Amino acid sequence: MHKLDALTRILEVEDNFDAAIIFVRTKNSTVELADKLSARGYAAAALNGDLNQQMRERVIEQLKSGALDIVVATDVAARGIDVPRVSHVVNYDIPYDTEAYVHRIGRTGRAGRTGNAILFVAPREVSMLRSIERATRSPIAPLTLPSRADVTNKRVADFKASVAEVLNAEGLDFFSNIVSQIAEEQNVSAEEVAAALAMMSQKSKPLQIPGEDPVARPFAAADTRRPGSFGERDRKPRSDESRPRFDDRGAKPRAEGSSDRPRFEDKPRRAAAPAGDMVRYRIDVGRDHGVQVKDIVGAIANEAGIESRFIGRIALYDESSTVELPSGMPPEANNALKRTRVRGIPINMRQDEGRPEGASDGERKFDGERKFKKKPSSY
Repeated sequence: MHKLDALTRILEVEDNFDAAIIFVRTKNSTVELADKLSARGYAAAALNGDLNQQMRERVIEQLKSGALDIVVATDVAARGIDVPRVSHVVNYDIPYDTEAYVHRIGRTGRAGRTGNAILFVAPREVSMLRSIERATRSPIAPLTLPSRADVTNKRVADFKASVAEVLNAEGLDFFSNIVSQIAEEQNVSAEEVAAALAMMSQKSKPLQIPGEDPVARPFAAADTRRPGSFGERDRKPRSDESRPRFDDRGAKPRAEGSSDRPRFEDKPRRAAAPAGDMVRYRIDVGRDHGVQVKDIVGAIANEAGIESRFIGRIALYDESSTVELPSGMPPEANNALKRTRVRGIPINMRQDEGRPEGASDGERKFDGERKFKKKPSSY
């Protein structure tokens, strides 16, 4: 959920970090991520197919000379780059094929040098991770996200090193006198003056990171799942042709333009015994948008960190859908879901207060046990 924060934490605490190439999938992503890293104090630039040859060569020369420390690139734009000081390659977006992964990580550790390759994997991308491991015949070890304490300790260590370097320099007498004057005028000790100066010097990059650490999910949880299953129990795939429809059971098929109600083949998804109370939410995507149940499950699992077994019944309607989620979700999960998109459409998730607009009294719903409930005087 907090990919950028994770990236910056990793870059801060990685040993022997000199320069990095960060790979993303799209040209727009190169510019967006480079801008965000620049705003956080990193010397970063984008490298994509929109740059002409002269601009591309300029970026690479800046990376070689040390004017840039990070280049955010696409696969095509990064071909042929050989910069000795590149110590890290970061796959910010996992590549779609294993050959691309091999080419990416080949940008570091060249000609006998050492290098580090880091790969970001979302829960729904575990199957792609397994494909990469099979193709490279090498397991990729899990990396623990640095905590706030880890980053603080690293920043404090760097700060101490900087102070020690200045203490060994000459010409401190003038500044020592200023400190003595401040201490005398304010009736405080020299240590308190030094503390105030330290606080002033770290305003642009605080030694302590505000906020709290996100709750990390164990990597092993993804490792034990069947690829693509989001933790659900194994079951054989069933083709659309094998699904029974209303007509197969002698029920009246839904006419075009009828009310927004779930069809038999779009029956509510039945969760694997979710624990605790569930709350039903409505989202603004449905069958008319080409959305399937697996799209909703994948988006919720990826954006909010909710395992599939904790996702309850999902019902698809024409222009909206409903989904049951555990009550008492943390605020960060709620906020993440409100910003989530499915097939590029904002879901606008909110607590469901009834049937979708336009639904008639004759709406039939599937109860999850292959029995239809019909309201009085429905037909």
